[in-house]
Amino acid sequence: MTADAPGPVPVPGDGAGLTDAQRALRAQLLATEHWSLLASRSTTQSEVLTRIAIFLTLVSAGLVTLGVLGQATGFRGWFGVAALGVLLLLCLLGYVTALRVFNTGTEDLMYVVAMNRLRGAYLDLDPGLAPYLLMSPADDEAGSRRTYHYFGDRGSGSQVLASSMMLIALVQSAVTGLLAGGIAAALGGATWLAVTIGAAVALLLLVLWLVRGYRSYRDAFRMHEPLRRSR
Repeated sequence: MTADAPGPVPVPGDGAGLTDAQRALRAQLLATEHWSLLASRSTTQSEVLTRIAIFLTLVSAGLVTLGVLGQATGFRGWFGVAALGVLLLLCLLGYVTALRVFNTGTEDLMYVVAMNRLRGAYLDLDPGLAPYLLMSPADDEAGSRRTYHYFGDRGSGSQVLASSMMLIALVQSAVTGLLAGGIAAALGGATWLAVTIGAAVALLLLVLWLVRGYRSYRDAFRMHEPLRRSR
């Protein structure tokens, strides 16, 4: 092993051989890291919620603008070009927003797992704290589910259906479907064909977003090696 090569990762012990001063110092360091994770998680959530709000506002404003333009032009002339341009812009904004939301979901999972690991370190210092911890001290997949859904139904899937990721995926897929249907209509397709193409594109994109989210979740735990597992 060269001098620059990293050594083995130490496995946390029970802290039995530590003095009171060492325990106090370790507890202080762990608490500082815990607060840092909480602050980072809060900042990330605030940032992504702001981006979602901006995107939804732009979608609402864009659709209202199309309605006003349609009334002004009688839905003829340059209205088609303007409509496709607005929808294309909304699709691009929706795509980058959805990417950020899904990436934030993975980041939030990392924060939860990291704080679970810190709870495990607290128990190493004082096992008597166990009855007072509602959230899990295990940094494995089962521990993260307990922390996320302690008071909820862990098997219903309602947490996923009601998540920000699902919301942004639905809206972005719908806007993309409108763009696809608009392009089909602009190329001379029948109304039923444009509607069918738009619905199919929206549904396909929604499924792709869900698959991406699931793969990100599975990959996160595939690369993670927990220090404490759920019993």
